Amino acid sequence: MFPPAITLAQPPAQYQPFPHLPYVSLDVPHTGYGLAQQLCQERKAQGRLLWVDATANIDRVNTAEKIQTLVAKIKSVGFNTVVFDVKPILGETLYPSQFAPKLTEWVRPWATYKLPSDFDPLKVMSAECRKQGLSLIIAFNAFSEGHREFPKRGLAVQKPEWQTVLYETTVAVEGNVLGEKLQISTDTSKLPKLTPESYAVALDKDGKLTALFEGVALTALAPKPSDGGAFLVAVGGSEASWLRSKKLGEALRPTVTPRFVKLGDMPQRQIPLITNPHHPDVRKRLLDILAEVAGGYDIEGVIFDDRLRYATLNADFSDLARQDFEKALGKPVESWPEDIFRWETAWPDVSRRWPVPGPLYEKWLTFRAQTLKSFVADASKTVKAIKPQLSFATYVGSNYPDYPDLGANWAAEDLQAGLHFLSDDYRATGWAGITDFVVTGCYYKVPTLRDALALGRNIGDTVEAAGQFSNRAVGDASFVYAGILLEHYKGRPEELKRTLQAACATTQGIMCFDLSHDIEPLWPIFQEAFKVSAPAPHTVPGLLTELRRRRAEKKATGKPEPPVILYRGTSGTGF
Repeated sequence: MFPPAITLAQPPAQYQPFPHLPYVSLDVPHTGYGLAQQLCQERKAQGRLLWVDATANIDRVNTAEKIQTLVAKIKSVGFNTVVFDVKPILGETLYPSQFAPKLTEWVRPWATYKLPSDFDPLKVMSAECRKQGLSLIIAFNAFSEGHREFPKRGLAVQKPEWQTVLYETTVAVEGNVLGEKLQISTDTSKLPKLTPESYAVALDKDGKLTALFEGVALTALAPKPSDGGAFLVAVGGSEASWLRSKKLGEALRPTVTPRFVKLGDMPQRQIPLITNPHHPDVRKRLLDILAEVAGGYDIEGVIFDDRLRYATLNADFSDLARQDFEKALGKPVESWPEDIFRWETAWPDVSRRWPVPGPLYEKWLTFRAQTLKSFVADASKTVKAIKPQLSFATYVGSNYPDYPDLGANWAAEDLQAGLHFLSDDYRATGWAGITDFVVTGCYYKVPTLRDALALGRNIGDTVEAAGQFSNRAVGDASFVYAGILLEHYKGRPEELKRTLQAACATTQGIMCFDLSHDIEPLWPIFQEAFKVSAPAPHTVPGLLTELRRRRAEKKATGKPEPPVILYRGTSGTGF
């Protein structure tokens, strides 16, 4: 006799944001989790944002006719929101501002683009978006007032006291600073040209002198260092005279001391000239610019681009930052900056390796994140005091573990996840609940988890994984839109279709960056995907209020959230 048949439960139907596009297999139920997902699907709301970068698109927005044509095209293919960047990282603005010089020229190796000084593209963009029924969100690069390729332009160049201050190191041997004239080397073939004035010594792994060389002899003999040892080479000058006084058996280990330097004085640095978030004039100017745009133009909201952050982990170490930190601590820092962290220096090449946390390291990370959260709160209040209906948003990279180094905690203030830095104090610095929506740069080429498995790649490097985590990190505190990088889809139209499915299934919409990324061949795909119109969640009256009401009710039940899946994404994605 056979046992009774077993009836298997049917798997849940997979939500496909665009049923008319090719079907994609997604990670159900994780991909569709959350109240924001449910609510936006109920109301058939979906963000469809196209980002228009300021400098990359000057030639597309430098006349009224071009903007009219552009906005009509954006509308015709089904986007519902334009994100228009008016304050690029240079710090100059596309519109006439009382608080910033106007950008009138953008020079590239292949062309020079002009923006007439008497033309206001924001005024025309506002009028055309209103005419076409598009939401217009204005983008600003917050803490950036200069560009590496334009060393004489930018307010942070004119006002160097605005620049962020980095914690660097000076390496010296008995007070002689390592640099061009005094070098430690493990490969004599890479040394500069040595002369009879030059002098060198061999050091063992403990820094003791084991051999002495005239500089030209070192070049001719090309000896190898002992195991774990190196050569200390003085090219000439006082350094060579000092080194000649040393005797065999003496110990010459380098010492490392802190050095504080403005970002603009670094010989090699990142492209944006990041300013100091602790400088009151920097903060006030940004708030003045927000107020100027919110009050002077017909727009639906504002968004800060990714420069709403510190430059790097070793910023900001200015006197202002120290004062603010000590005020927050309620006591002086006894050993600055070593109580925060010290740089581990390798021997024998004396390269800087990694930070070694000090006793105040965790408090420092929390302090920086709270500093930025307070600015986000001030910015939101500034905008909404002028027009309460305006949306306030932030753009960030999707790899959340990058952001403690940068001070930007874009998650909900109650996020629970297995991340070492996510203490109760740090968790409370999350700013998602201050925003109306968050855009995360899910800038991966592979659309779904299943696609990655089929290709033998890391599933964390997918749009689906990044969107899924972004949605859980924000945790229904506001809406989330997944950002994609259009340059990834040149000649890959089918992958774009799959990516649109993955992005809009994991979050409440999509942001496409950027108009300048050879978008023309992609217009038909957007038109096909967006043929059924939908309002953006941030434009639906009362929708965010309803989301937060449902969230509060759910939280009041005390029912725990399911674990947040941590995917191993790629550091720097979306920066």
